[in-house]
Amino acid sequence: MTYDFDLFVIGAGSGGVRAARFAAGFGARVAVAESRYLGGTCVNVGCVPKKLLVYGAHFSEDFEQAEGFGWSLGQANFDWATLIANKDREIQRLNGIYHDLLVNSGVTLMESHARLLDAHSVEVDGKRITAKHILLATGGWPHIPELPGREHAISSNEAFFLKTLPKRVLVIGGGYIAVEFASIFNGLGAQTSLLYRGELFLRGFDGAVREHLQDELSKRGVVLQFNTDLERIDKQADGSLQVTTKDGRVLHTDCVFYATGRRPMLDNLGLENTGVKLDKRGFIQVDEQYQSSEPSILAIGDVIGRVQLTPVALAEGMAVARRLFKPEAYRPVNYEHIPTAVFSLPTIGTVGLSEEQAKADGHRVSVYESRFRPMKLTLTDSQERTLIKLVVDADNDRVLGCHIVGPEAGEIIQGLAIALQAGATKQMFDDTMGVHPTTAEEFVTLRTPVAS
Repeated sequence: MTYDFDLFVIGAGSGGVRAARFAAGFGARVAVAESRYLGGTCVNVGCVPKKLLVYGAHFSEDFEQAEGFGWSLGQANFDWATLIANKDREIQRLNGIYHDLLVNSGVTLMESHARLLDAHSVEVDGKRITAKHILLATGGWPHIPELPGREHAISSNEAFFLKTLPKRVLVIGGGYIAVEFASIFNGLGAQTSLLYRGELFLRGFDGAVREHLQDELSKRGVVLQFNTDLERIDKQADGSLQVTTKDGRVLHTDCVFYATGRRPMLDNLGLENTGVKLDKRGFIQVDEQYQSSEPSILAIGDVIGRVQLTPVALAEGMAVARRLFKPEAYRPVNYEHIPTAVFSLPTIGTVGLSEEQAKADGHRVSVYESRFRPMKLTLTDSQERTLIKLVVDADNDRVLGCHIVGPEAGEIIQGLAIALQAGATKQMFDDTMGVHPTTAEEFVTLRTPVAS
């Protein structure tokens, strides 16, 4: 059978664009359909604008600390509208770059909604288009649970477009998005509380990391309320919000920000017209080669619910393009040692296993840890402390996990990820010269194990 395209990609986020560009570069006839915005969640309502807001939030601390280094500053004033306008301009620039990347790669770009008609056909603007392979890369969408007054709450999607900075914010959730936005709102001057139904946020991260961030956020004035969930949200006559918790307490705020998870974006995708199956969590079920239960339909990125990170989606998109159109260059995605940064204030960087996971996996571990006041802060009144932690297999000396909470954690953890990927041992860390004076050198100067 002759098809209109060799590959039709639904979704122009990081993974979809990567797969489309490289498939076209390998000689395939490729089309991409995107109905919302080029670049997907990451570029438009995710990691890129969030990092810009984190930079903005950090300046309040920088201004305070500058006095310790002899700088005399006047009254600093923050303007939310300026930050958002500049952010919007940068996102528009990136949208244009993604457009050019696709078009200049020879990809046919359709800025419209695509819906599956069958295993080899999609409908775009009322037209039927056929493809040998169809790749679903539609990403995820914030989930706000059903509760009375949920229409008064916002998610990360809306937070990037608020007209004004709320004076009081309740952040609901315990994942990385929750702690990041709590840091952003707090750093920009809002009275910020974080409510989480569990015992402590960032479930799955190393316990020392979670506890250290709890201490540091509290020092910065973020009000943390654990074992707390919402019963309802009521809008008041003055526009403020009254929040009732399940334990009967009443809280008052100007903004309720929900960060309680994301669902796969499958709306009006036409899956019912195919043999594509979902897993028990509602994500598209795929095998190790990203093939769904409908052989001609593949899926990658957040929509398959594996590791929901931009670099992972990029790697999956590359793997699909190579397997289909340049199999001699195919390499499976390695999901081990994926470095992660949480852009809270302070920032978390982590790669490998937590102490808890290492023990659960059967390792006998040695733990090396250091907590210290960074050199930059010694001339200031700031009492922020940095955490450095190594989790080591006590039997073979291999480093299983590296964790840091402190300035530039994301930058530092990238290099350590290479070391773990290469199988570095604690002895190799010990034999490596440090860069002095830096925070990063602590990773190669830890000598004495600590009690777990």
